[in-house]
Amino acid sequence: MVQYRRNFAPGGTFFFTVALGDRQSSALVEHVALLRAAFRKTRSEQPFAIDAVVILPDHLHVIMTLAPGDSDFSGRWRRIKAAFTRSVVAAGVPITRDHRGEYALWQKRFWEHTIRDDGDFERCADYIHFNPVKHRLVSAPTAWPFSSLHRYIRAGVLAPDWGGGGLDGNVNFGERAD
Repeated sequence: MVQYRRNFAPGGTFFFTVALGDRQSSALVEHVALLRAAFRKTRSEQPFAIDAVVILPDHLHVIMTLAPGDSDFSGRWRRIKAAFTRSVVAAGVPITRDHRGEYALWQKRFWEHTIRDDGDFERCADYIHFNPVKHRLVSAPTAWPFSSLHRYIRAGVLAPDWGGGGLDGNVNFGERAD
Protein backbone atom coordinates (compact mmCIF):
# COMPACT_ATOMS: atom_id res chain seq x y z
CA MET A 1 0.00 0.00 0.00
CA VAL A 2 1.29 3.45 -0.90
CA GLN A 3 2.06 5.58 2.14
CA TYR A 4 0.33 8.95 1.72
CA ARG A 5 2.39 11.88 2.96
CA ARG A 6 0.82 15.18 3.80
CA ASN A 7 2.63 18.44 3.15
CA PHE A 8 3.00 20.04 6.58
CA ALA A 9 4.02 23.56 5.51
CA PRO A 10 4.17 25.91 8.53
CA GLY A 11 1.95 28.94 7.92
CA GLY A 12 0.73 27.36 4.69
CA THR A 13 -2.53 27.77 2.86
CA PHE A 14 -4.43 24.57 2.13
CA PHE A 15 -7.57 23.46 0.32
CA PHE A 16 -9.55 20.76 2.17
CA THR A 17 -12.49 18.53 1.44
CA VAL A 18 -14.05 16.97 4.54
CA ALA A 19 -17.02 14.62 4.28
CA LEU A 20 -19.56 12.91 6.47
CA GLY A 21 -19.49 9.13 6.61
CA ASP A 22 -23.06 8.98 5.32
CA ARG A 23 -22.98 10.78 1.99
CA GLN A 24 -26.81 10.85 1.97
CA SER A 25 -26.88 12.90 5.19
CA SER A 26 -27.67 16.61 5.31
CA ALA A 27 -26.40 17.09 8.87
CA LEU A 28 -23.96 19.86 7.97
CA VAL A 29 -26.63 22.25 6.66
CA GLU A 30 -29.30 21.07 9.14
CA HIS A 31 -26.93 21.93 12.01
CA VAL A 32 -24.86 24.67 10.37
CA ALA A 33 -24.94 26.81 13.53
CA LEU A 34 -23.30 23.98 15.48
CA LEU A 35 -20.69 23.55 12.73
CA ARG A 36 -19.91 27.27 12.80
CA ALA A 37 -19.56 27.10 16.59
CA ALA A 38 -17.13 24.18 16.21
CA PHE A 39 -15.03 26.27 13.81
CA ARG A 40 -15.09 29.29 16.16
CA LYS A 41 -14.11 27.17 19.17
CA THR A 42 -11.23 25.57 17.28
CA ARG A 43 -10.05 28.93 15.92
CA SER A 44 -9.97 30.32 19.46
CA GLU A 45 -7.77 27.41 20.58
CA GLN A 46 -5.59 27.07 17.45
CA PRO A 47 -5.84 30.18 15.24
CA PHE A 48 -6.27 29.91 11.49
CA ALA A 49 -7.88 31.96 8.74
CA ILE A 50 -10.77 30.76 6.63
CA ASP A 51 -10.06 32.18 3.19
CA ALA A 52 -12.97 30.47 1.42
CA VAL A 53 -15.59 27.95 2.49
CA VAL A 54 -18.73 26.22 1.32
CA ILE A 55 -20.84 23.94 3.48
CA LEU A 56 -22.92 21.40 1.58
CA PRO A 57 -25.31 18.85 3.09
CA ASP A 58 -22.77 16.01 3.37
CA HIS A 59 -19.35 17.62 2.88
CA LEU A 60 -17.53 20.92 2.98
CA HIS A 61 -14.64 22.59 1.21
CA VAL A 62 -12.34 25.09 2.93
CA ILE A 63 -9.26 27.09 2.07
CA MET A 64 -7.47 27.55 5.38
CA THR A 65 -4.30 29.49 6.18
CA LEU A 66 -2.41 28.48 9.31
CA ALA A 67 -0.55 30.79 11.66
CA PRO A 68 3.13 31.40 10.88
CA GLY A 69 5.26 28.53 12.16
CA ASP A 70 2.23 26.25 12.62
CA SER A 71 1.56 23.22 10.42
CA ASP A 72 -1.00 21.28 12.49
CA PHE A 73 -4.02 21.28 10.20
CA SER A 74 -4.81 17.68 11.17
CA GLY A 75 -5.23 18.72 14.81
CA ARG A 76 -7.60 21.47 13.78
CA TRP A 77 -9.77 19.08 11.77
CA ARG A 78 -9.77 16.62 14.65
CA ARG A 79 -11.02 19.40 16.97
CA ILE A 80 -13.63 20.72 14.51
CA LYS A 81 -15.02 17.25 13.85
CA ALA A 82 -15.08 16.33 17.55
CA ALA A 83 -16.72 19.60 18.64
CA PHE A 84 -19.40 19.32 15.96
CA THR A 85 -20.07 15.67 16.78
CA ARG A 86 -20.39 16.40 20.51
CA SER A 87 -22.77 19.29 19.80
CA VAL A 88 -24.96 17.25 17.46
CA VAL A 89 -25.14 14.38 19.96
CA ALA A 90 -25.95 16.84 22.78
CA ALA A 91 -28.77 18.22 20.60
CA GLY A 92 -30.30 14.74 20.57
CA VAL A 93 -29.50 13.79 16.99
CA PRO A 94 -29.00 10.01 16.74
CA ILE A 95 -25.52 9.20 15.45
CA THR A 96 -24.48 5.65 14.65
CA ARG A 97 -21.38 4.16 16.23
CA ASP A 98 -18.70 2.04 14.61
CA HIS A 99 -17.50 -1.38 15.76
CA ARG A 100 -15.31 0.28 18.45
CA GLY A 101 -18.20 2.31 19.85
CA GLU A 102 -16.95 5.60 18.37
CA TYR A 103 -19.35 7.95 16.66
CA ALA A 104 -19.33 7.39 12.90
CA LEU A 105 -20.49 10.83 11.76
CA TRP A 106 -17.42 11.80 9.73
CA GLN A 107 -15.22 10.00 7.27
CA LYS A 108 -11.96 9.22 9.05
CA ARG A 109 -9.76 11.12 6.66
CA PHE A 110 -9.91 14.33 4.65
CA TRP A 111 -8.50 15.46 1.34
CA GLU A 112 -5.87 18.19 1.41
CA HIS A 113 -4.07 20.19 -1.27
CA THR A 114 -1.35 22.76 -0.64
CA ILE A 115 -2.09 26.05 -2.39
CA ARG A 116 0.92 26.78 -4.59
CA ASP A 117 0.35 30.32 -5.84
CA ASP A 118 -2.28 33.01 -6.48
CA GLY A 119 -3.63 31.22 -9.56
CA ASP A 120 -4.03 27.99 -7.61
CA PHE A 121 -5.79 29.89 -4.81
CA GLU A 122 -8.19 31.51 -7.28
CA ARG A 123 -8.94 28.19 -8.99
CA CYS A 124 -9.67 26.50 -5.64
CA ALA A 125 -11.79 29.42 -4.38
CA ASP A 126 -13.79 29.39 -7.61
CA TYR A 127 -14.30 25.63 -7.25
CA ILE A 128 -15.54 26.16 -3.68
CA HIS A 129 -17.94 28.92 -4.62
CA PHE A 130 -19.35 27.09 -7.64
CA ASN A 131 -19.69 23.73 -5.87
CA PRO A 132 -23.39 24.09 -4.87
CA VAL A 133 -24.24 24.51 -8.56
CA LYS A 134 -22.04 21.56 -9.51
CA HIS A 135 -24.01 19.41 -7.07
CA ARG A 136 -27.26 20.83 -8.46
CA LEU A 137 -28.35 22.27 -5.12
CA VAL A 138 -28.97 25.69 -6.70
CA SER A 139 -28.90 27.16 -10.19
CA ALA A 140 -26.58 30.07 -9.32
CA PRO A 141 -23.79 30.24 -6.70
CA THR A 142 -25.31 33.28 -4.98
CA ALA A 143 -28.44 31.28 -4.15
CA TRP A 144 -26.50 29.02 -1.75
CA PRO A 145 -26.44 30.60 1.74
CA PHE A 146 -23.56 28.60 3.26
CA SER A 147 -20.70 30.02 1.22
CA SER A 148 -17.98 32.62 1.58
CA LEU A 149 -19.00 33.81 -1.89
CA HIS A 150 -21.27 36.35 -0.17
CA ARG A 151 -18.27 37.76 1.75
CA TYR A 152 -16.29 38.00 -1.51
CA ILE A 153 -19.15 39.90 -3.15
CA ARG A 154 -19.52 42.30 -0.19
CA ALA A 155 -15.76 42.97 -0.32
CA GLY A 156 -15.95 43.70 -4.06
CA VAL A 157 -13.66 40.77 -4.93
CA LEU A 158 -16.34 39.12 -7.07
CA ALA A 159 -19.30 40.60 -8.95
CA PRO A 160 -22.82 40.02 -7.57
CA ASP A 161 -23.68 37.93 -10.64
CA TRP A 162 -20.49 35.81 -10.45
CA GLY A 163 -21.09 32.33 -11.85
CA GLY A 164 -24.68 33.26 -12.62
CA GLY A 165 -24.85 31.17 -15.77
CA GLY A 166 -25.11 27.99 -13.75
CA LEU A 167 -23.79 24.88 -15.44
CA ASP A 168 -24.23 26.30 -18.95
CA GLY A 169 -20.69 26.39 -20.27
CA ASN A 170 -19.22 25.90 -16.78
CA VAL A 171 -19.34 22.13 -16.40
CA ASN A 172 -15.75 21.89 -15.12
CA PHE A 173 -15.66 25.32 -13.57
CA GLY A 174 -12.81 25.69 -11.09
CA GLU A 175 -11.27 22.33 -11.94
CA ARG A 176 -7.96 21.86 -13.66
CA ALA A 177 -8.04 20.97 -17.33
CA ASP A 178 -5.46 18.23 -17.79
